[in-house]
Amino acid sequence: MSYSANKNRYDLMQYRRCGNSGLKLPLISLGLWHNFGEIDDYENCCKILHTAFDNGITHFDLANNYGPPPGAAEVTFGKIFKKDFKPYRDELIISSKAGYLMWDGPYGDWGSKKYLVASLDQSLQRMGLDYVDIFYHHRPDPETPLEETMTALDLIVRQGKALYVGISSYQPEEAAKAFEMLKKLGTPCLIHQPRYSMLDRWVENGLLDLLGKEKVGCITFSSLAQGILTNKYLKGIPKDSRVGRHLENGAISESQVTNEIIDKAKKLNAIAAERNQSLAQMAIAWVLKDERITSVILGASKPKQVSDAIGAIKNYSFSKEELERIDKILNQ
Repeated sequence: MSYSANKNRYDLMQYRRCGNSGLKLPLISLGLWHNFGEIDDYENCCKILHTAFDNGITHFDLANNYGPPPGAAEVTFGKIFKKDFKPYRDELIISSKAGYLMWDGPYGDWGSKKYLVASLDQSLQRMGLDYVDIFYHHRPDPETPLEETMTALDLIVRQGKALYVGISSYQPEEAAKAFEMLKKLGTPCLIHQPRYSMLDRWVENGLLDLLGKEKVGCITFSSLAQGILTNKYLKGIPKDSRVGRHLENGAISESQVTNEIIDKAKKLNAIAAERNQSLAQMAIAWVLKDERITSVILGASKPKQVSDAIGAIKNYSFSKEELERIDKILNQ
């Protein structure tokens, strides 16, 4: 049976303008980092994407190295896009990135023009797309001149392979230089994608101020701290979790799920309950309370996680007292 999207989907989501651009993004976007690789159940992947779009999530975030193995998430997405989403292409924002190791030899990693252009060509082929809406440089490259990397992003837009460009995981000083270069080239930076959660607040040390000043959008990843800010670990490490199964996936290790962290999660969960939210919903709402945040990327292994997370947008305002109590827990 062919997929037909929920007609009321746009009533279920809120959208924010992305920096100083004409583009709006849903408050919650879907990330395909894990759970869309070769080892994952294809039908479940379909259901996750359907649930997202049926609830007004128009933005699907990928990268060349998402899987496992690298490239597999784009292949999976390409199959589902062709089968179910092709009629909706103009309603979707599809992003990809390059910056991590993808193939052997000196041209398959980091930030050279050679690598970025070739990588995006491969990504488009895997996904069966003519262009992506947003293309990111995935991480700063200490050895390639920043000007070369930014010129490559500008070239990609001029070639029609991407509509907008962004950067990910750049520190404030590097980001400021990148913004200036892209502005001069005539392809302004649309968006920055940093890691940000209650437990990881490095963006508050200058980056958010810079993004606000430069009117660049901000889309966060790991805002649930790889599941720590959900109900998953409140009673310890479940056997079916990625940690419990000892999966080496670059996401989270057992050493990170300490008793101290679980204790903080329990205390935060009590505040969430007072707000009639789950811990995950409150963690997302806490990030969205800042108007400089355009969207939060959600990773999901089950469709229900998507529909549950959307509950966060019902209440993302916090009283001064709530914020003080949260900070007190986090600073213990």
